[in-house]
Amino acid sequence: MPDAHATPALDLAADVVTITRAICDVPSVSGDEGRLAELVMRALAGAAHLELVRDGDAVVARTNLGRDRRVVIAGHLDTVPINGNVPTRFETDEDGTEYLWGRGTVDMKAGVAVQLKLAAELAEPAVDVTWVWYDHEEVSAALNGLGRIARTAPGLLAGDFAILGEPSNGQVEGGCNGTLRAEVRTSGLRAHSARSWVGDNAIHKLAPALAKLAAYEAETIEVDGLAYREGLNAVIVRGGIAGNVIPDEAVLEVNYRFAPSKSAAEAAEFVTAFFDGFEVAVVDAADGARPGLDDPLAQEFVRAVGAEARPKYGWTDVARFSAMGVPAVNFGPGDPLKAHADDERVAVAQIVDCERALRAWLTAAG
Repeated sequence: MPDAHATPALDLAADVVTITRAICDVPSVSGDEGRLAELVMRALAGAAHLELVRDGDAVVARTNLGRDRRVVIAGHLDTVPINGNVPTRFETDEDGTEYLWGRGTVDMKAGVAVQLKLAAELAEPAVDVTWVWYDHEEVSAALNGLGRIARTAPGLLAGDFAILGEPSNGQVEGGCNGTLRAEVRTSGLRAHSARSWVGDNAIHKLAPALAKLAAYEAETIEVDGLAYREGLNAVIVRGGIAGNVIPDEAVLEVNYRFAPSKSAAEAAEFVTAFFDGFEVAVVDAADGARPGLDDPLAQEFVRAVGAEARPKYGWTDVARFSAMGVPAVNFGPGDPLKAHADDERVAVAQIVDCERALRAWLTAAG
């Protein structure tokens, strides 16, 4: 395990922006979250109101106050690879807005910092809270720390409502779209390209599928009052073995982002029918999550934080809570368009505002 002693301890009594900067300056690219997870454990070890559980490189902290309702608040510790954007720094743009710049500031260590500060300080929240900081969110779903806990210790994630601190510009983004990847495959006959007429070009056979995709107009579907925009797009094309050989196989990889009113199985049926006449194989699929904004706790939360409820177009781990029957929303600082960007940066005021809003709700919920 990485040596946490080589890094200064996290001071959760500091302001939330300072905490954000501190954890962003601890590299935690997926697979290397151990040092940060250990720092989180050490920082919370003195909080008598919290029960702490370490699960691999995930940390769970729970209050057990006997409240009528329990809220799960989660955030991932890992980031995509660093590209010259650590350590962090402050920037001010031409209109005077101050930003914290650097990898993880948006996705999603600012949200994690908000959660850590509140977990340490709120000994008597109005609801029982389960705080979860987990590993491996930015890589294969099979490695996802939240998914691992859901499989091996689902009781740790039990609750009446869940909040995922994914960047949402400080607004509430309900649910999420589902996602599906499929391969559309064509076959032909190899031949020397100088005598192409004796072969059968598999790449050319993809042309009708590509033309159909280019002409397709994706739907916008209303689910529980929110409008989810779908998308069906070619993302990868593979084929050919050499510059002088007619290819005998070609593969078009398609990504379908579908509204949470559809199941992954229904999405697979749609894609298979859309490419009728082609060989189609679904290689990956994940259900979306309905917004859950008809739940009283969700409605209280939206009102309390003064946010506008919006749809979440990308897939997030709210879908894992939805699958467990727990309504869940995304709420965190940062512009999602800056997630993973080399100029990733979060408005300082947005971090502070998210902390204030979440604190107010947790101390007055219901």
